[in-house]
Amino acid sequence: MTVFTSSAQRSLDDPGFRDHFLRLIGDGDEFGAVEAVTALLDQGVPAQRIMADLITPAQQRVGELWAANEWSIAREHAATAISERALAAVAARSNVRPHRGRLTIACVDGEWHALPVRILAETLRLDGWRVDFLGASVPGPHLVTHLHQTGPDAVALSCMIATRLPRAHAAITACRAAGVPVIAGGRGFGPGGRYAEKMGADAWAGSAEDAVARLAIDWPPVIDDPSTSAFLGDDEYTWVVRHRADLIATALERLAAAYPKVRRYDQRQADATAEDTGHIVDFLAAALYVGEDRVFTDFIDWTNSVLTARGVPPEALAAGLGVIRDQLHDWPGCLRLLDAGSIRLRPPADAD
Repeated sequence: MTVFTSSAQRSLDDPGFRDHFLRLIGDGDEFGAVEAVTALLDQGVPAQRIMADLITPAQQRVGELWAANEWSIAREHAATAISERALAAVAARSNVRPHRGRLTIACVDGEWHALPVRILAETLRLDGWRVDFLGASVPGPHLVTHLHQTGPDAVALSCMIATRLPRAHAAITACRAAGVPVIAGGRGFGPGGRYAEKMGADAWAGSAEDAVARLAIDWPPVIDDPSTSAFLGDDEYTWVVRHRADLIATALERLAAAYPKVRRYDQRQADATAEDTGHIVDFLAAALYVGEDRVFTDFIDWTNSVLTARGVPPEALAAGLGVIRDQLHDWPGCLRLLDAGSIRLRPPADAD
């Protein structure tokens, strides 16, 4: 294993250096992380490559380590903050005079994962765009006001969690009604951005590099009638959203009978169970809104892996689905989704 010191020659082509950077941010070594990226800049490594090939994959690995219960949420937050400092150090050394046009970049309302969007903003600045980076969780009306005040050529909207899709859809529709085309990004739009077109986005970018390429070709597009994608959801979606609080409260009341071990939970475990129950209802609503079962089943797969890493068996999650299902017997779409989720939790021998 390569051991890197402050005087060692660094190369992004050496996988050991990427592990080194991950250790730096994981150990809370802000000085070391900033030193690492500035040393790369001194060697002539392009800033775009540092962001795409070092900071971005390191941050993805941070998320994986949290999901696997190898890192605490506190360590994950600390590492993210240091990644942000490293990114700021790269940006401070990489000024390009704007010559292309103006872009607005933001996270949709309720979306707090701002680092990927900040990387997008800095990448597009390096490509010659003037960028208004609005950061995390921008309410739709405030976003539209900003568009009227600044008149950008395009908006880039990030949605990392599928439960934010209804708000993303509202924001996309409002932007396009204001005459501003939208590039969508973030895993909340599904694998390969499969939900972005349904939300009315004019383009999809799976990475900062994709956004640069997309904006360089045939942009801006001609905006068609925004009303053609303005309405999604149905009666089931509306009912679930309006009765969210009751669904969660009733599910928690009934959970002890369905899964008796919950009676021995401490306050922290009880709070986590309540939060997870809320996520189940929210992802159920999102799947109904988009009309894609995979929104819900992918969530169940991910949640099961996270809970399993924390010693919570699939039976606990299955019980949670069951006590929600018992309240939705009049809604066939909900029943189908909850049954599909329950099947994912069965042992392989019973999956047939």
